[in-house]
Amino acid sequence: MGEITCTPETWTLAYRKPVFSSQAKQPIVIRRHPDRRAEYRRHKINKFILSRSLRLKNTFRTLARYPAAIVGLTIILVLCLISIITIFAYPYKQTTKLWRGDNFAWLENPVYAQPVWVNWFRKDDLPESIILNSRDPAAGKTETQVSEDMREITFSFDFDYHSYYFPQELNLFFDATYDEKRPLVNLVWSTPDGREIDLGNYSVTGSQANYLFLDERLINKFKANLVDQGLFGNPNSQKPVALQGPYQLKVTAFAFEENSDVNVKFVLYGKVWGPAGTDGKRRDVLIGLLWGTPIALSFGLLAALFTTITTLVIAAVGVWFGGWLDGLIQRLTEINMILPLFPALLLVYTLYSKSFWVLLGVTVLLSIFGSGIKNFRSLFVQIKELPYFEVARAYGASDWRIIFRYLIPVSARSLFPSW
Repeated sequence: MGEITCTPETWTLAYRKPVFSSQAKQPIVIRRHPDRRAEYRRHKINKFILSRSLRLKNTFRTLARYPAAIVGLTIILVLCLISIITIFAYPYKQTTKLWRGDNFAWLENPVYAQPVWVNWFRKDDLPESIILNSRDPAAGKTETQVSEDMREITFSFDFDYHSYYFPQELNLFFDATYDEKRPLVNLVWSTPDGREIDLGNYSVTGSQANYLFLDERLINKFKANLVDQGLFGNPNSQKPVALQGPYQLKVTAFAFEENSDVNVKFVLYGKVWGPAGTDGKRRDVLIGLLWGTPIALSFGLLAALFTTITTLVIAAVGVWFGGWLDGLIQRLTEINMILPLFPALLLVYTLYSKSFWVLLGVTVLLSIFGSGIKNFRSLFVQIKELPYFEVARAYGASDWRIIFRYLIPVSARSLFPSW
């Protein structure tokens, strides 16, 4: 076997077998030519990323010329973020049960309460709701064995009232446990000026019962509205205003069984509640607003997207072909602009269907031949006369290719802010 001399130039050849030296009897490894496919693939990926980043950069530069587009896009992004958070924070099934008021979920909320932030703009604040529970150590619940068969359970609800306006109502929710003999409860109301009002005795009629301060029997007993003039009224004022200061409701319960117990929750219903207030069924309006955001956003974006694309295509086809087709589109647009959109949607919602997709389809159909066609047409008429399209005609481009590949894309950037 003859001697083989390997130079750096020959190392780059694609040898598959080792070559042996006649003297050293050891194989000389010949390096193969490097594979250029991976490098070419990386080059294509980098080129693609660079081209897309340049396009995105140019798009942002174009948007920067339209402040209205930036503001609108920011609002849409914020609403999208709120929608995503709402879906995870308030699952649909649980929110549906909560909105229906299952298990009396809204019983402790006031009716038609305004949002809390309205007090920022008022000279005299509206009262806020106050909820106190006898299980709270601050209530000072104590038990005293009066006799062999009777125990006395006492606790008090102390709170400060800082509003000249009267609360909506007051309520006591009892949680009593007993076998046969129902507990007896006595209520005493103390005002800031030192008055004590005996509200009488109350027999707990079940494991879950409540005491309404606006009960007609109490109103007839005190010859006045118990919440306004009776409990919070200022006797030294000629105007009907609430007396500000510390109040106390003392509850004394008598249990006649060994395992009997009484717990009470005191609720003062104010006139402001939460960041969005409540409705006539005591429901938190904020939940309705939050869950209305993704529905309204999806409806608006889909309707705007479908309407804009369809209107853009119809206007481009009418301008390019002209003649009777353009005239027919303009006449349909003028007729449709007279028809009111919202009353038509309300009529469909009331008489035909409440489906989301049906209402979306009606919205798109009634919005296609709208004022947008007039605006797009005026822009397409100017763009159509550019030499750019004469060149496309010269090399034999079809009408539909010119419409979808040249006419619409050229005008899309200028139409984006209006969308």
